Amino acid sequence: MANNWWEIKILCDPILEDTIFWRLEQFGCRGMAGEQRGYSWLITTYLDQESAQLLDLAALSLLLRQDALTLELPAPITKWSLIDEEDWSSSWKQYWQPQEIGDRFLIYPAWLTPPPDTDRVIIRLDPGAAFGTGTHPTTQLCLESLEIRITADKPRQALADIGCGSGILSIGAVLLGAQQVYSVDTDPLAVRAAKSNRDLNSINSNQLSIHKGSVDLIPQLILEPLDGILCNILAEVILELIPQMTDLVKPKGWGIFSGILLEQAKPIADTLEAHGWIVATLWKRGEWCCFNVRRP
Repeated sequence: MANNWWEIKILCDPILEDTIFWRLEQFGCRGMAGEQRGYSWLITTYLDQESAQLLDLAALSLLLRQDALTLELPAPITKWSLIDEEDWSSSWKQYWQPQEIGDRFLIYPAWLTPPPDTDRVIIRLDPGAAFGTGTHPTTQLCLESLEIRITADKPRQALADIGCGSGILSIGAVLLGAQQVYSVDTDPLAVRAAKSNRDLNSINSNQLSIHKGSVDLIPQLILEPLDGILCNILAEVILELIPQMTDLVKPKGWGIFSGILLEQAKPIADTLEAHGWIVATLWKRGEWCCFNVRRP
């Protein structure tokens, strides 16, 4: 029997988009997309039926209303319904189109034929049930940050991607020229999706190593300290992992940390500096920010 999925639709003020995306990510939703509907914004997302009951969805709806009221904005309208696996796997794809990110990347859905005449780096992607399609501001900020970290005059770099999701950042790093990327995620669905996307982009498993686990697995995989580290997850988790991630990176190495709301930036910066990192730049997009940091 096919699995059932909750299809959740949220009609909201456009200003609320980033906050709602963050709430949905925390809730465990998969494949989020947004589109304009008149003067409002319609967000569609999906969640495995086993991951939430009706009371959970009602609680999510209440949280979204409270967030809106805090910002003195109209409360969003949230509706949900059950669809089967086949409908889920095809319906969300209609919302996702090719997207240029930064100066060099072009994200291309796997079910479309990529253009033969672009000078951009094409990342082909079918995220399945994993987070990371390139539509979220945090993913975009990380990809744009990679463009300045992995360049022709900085070849043969080795790095780790903590919480790799669909593998979009790891794949982007390899396509830019990274010599070796070690990727980990605690979600088995993400690991499966990342491996599938690795193959879709014709990347060798020796160059992009993907495993189920977290930062504590990386020392078992590497032979020497890393040049850099990527981490696009929740701010609360980043705070916990900063000491371990610091130990992985060589002196003069770099880090890209995102998944952080602007209001969460100060404790992240304080903790990074307490562990010897220098905050080089703080990029922001909407309510989200991305730390570009380096070791002394």
